[in-house]
Amino acid sequence: MNVLVVGGGGREHTISWKLSQSASVETVYCAPGNPGMDHDGIEALSISDYEELAQFSLENNVGLVMVGPEVPLCEGIVDIFRAKGLKIFGPVKEAATLEGSKSFAKDFMKRHGIPTAASAVFSNAADAISYVTNEGAPIVIKADGLAAGKGVTVAETLDEAIAAIDNCFEGAFGDAGYSVLIEECLIGEEASILAFVDNHTIKALESSQDHKRVGEGDTGPNTGGMGAYSPAPVMDAALWAEVEEQVLAPFLAGCQADDLDYRGIIYAGIMATTDGPKVIEFNVRFGDPETQAVLVRMESDLAEAMLATIDNQLADFEFQWSSDPAVCVVIASGGYPASYEKGFAISGLDEAAAAGAVVFHAGTSYNDAGAIVNTGGRVLGVTAKGETIQQAVDRAYEAVEKISWDGSFYRKDIAYRALSR
Repeated sequence: MNVLVVGGGGREHTISWKLSQSASVETVYCAPGNPGMDHDGIEALSISDYEELAQFSLENNVGLVMVGPEVPLCEGIVDIFRAKGLKIFGPVKEAATLEGSKSFAKDFMKRHGIPTAASAVFSNAADAISYVTNEGAPIVIKADGLAAGKGVTVAETLDEAIAAIDNCFEGAFGDAGYSVLIEECLIGEEASILAFVDNHTIKALESSQDHKRVGEGDTGPNTGGMGAYSPAPVMDAALWAEVEEQVLAPFLAGCQADDLDYRGIIYAGIMATTDGPKVIEFNVRFGDPETQAVLVRMESDLAEAMLATIDNQLADFEFQWSSDPAVCVVIASGGYPASYEKGFAISGLDEAAAAGAVVFHAGTSYNDAGAIVNTGGRVLGVTAKGETIQQAVDRAYEAVEKISWDGSFYRKDIAYRALSR
């Protein structure tokens, strides 16, 4: 069969790369794809309309459709494809609201007993500011809707909290910020838990840990993620048992109770607190850059896992994993996550691959001369495995150091928590 992946970032490159290894897959199409996928034999499509993509799938023996980004899911792409009899991996539009609206997700968690931070929702700045003035800092301000990973501020001071509230209601995040969720600031160590889920079963993948802040030692503003590693040592056997019992099982039961047709992947951002695990957020798709670190360790057939999920037969599928840890280091454009310059030619990609890393493209394109240039904030996810976490870190950074363009930068401490244990 052929496969279609919707999206064009680092997550989609990784998923396409992994799907292309499946024995049952002939051709992987990606819409819109990116230059890195060209080197992996993945065929790019310049189709963005969902109805047209569905028609293409019907005409080209596409037996599996996988949606990478949250926006198409929240816009109902799964509903459109399923109505045409196509097999598509992901939640329907109603279920995707678990990411599309943070207040919807909070209500879901409260209703089904999933531990999370105390919170309140506001539709105007005055009430929100009054609330944070009473609560004090540190406190977390979140645009309620989709903001491409940039709508969250962990405010260390009251002034930062008020500025974040003003940003939301003044339109910094468009419609996403016209409702604001304010949460208590959870203290602990984070982990990212990805789990496949169908209408009857939920199965977790290997753990990982993201690095959200732009600077070393987790300083500076939040980003979409500056690097990740898998597995995350914070997820020991005791914490895994708590997550399974208090988060994953109630999530599945909640979907069943609310009649949410959820056949895809759920991402649970977990904070390991002294009171046990608490959910920071739900995402209704693979995380980025966690996907890079997790999927290079997967030894089972990703296409078969997705088809089993779509067919409500996940219970019969067993995931297999490499015991070797993996590390992904993100190389970003200078100035990110604020404004940055685009169009600089990238050098060293072949040399990095020769060093043993897999270079996943997230924000690249071709210029008029055919050179690969930076076009996004997060541009490349350089990923490597090793027999130990230190070896994986060393291999990833050896490859990273071979790549450059004007203004490029990266964090030099990815996996520092694991290395310090």
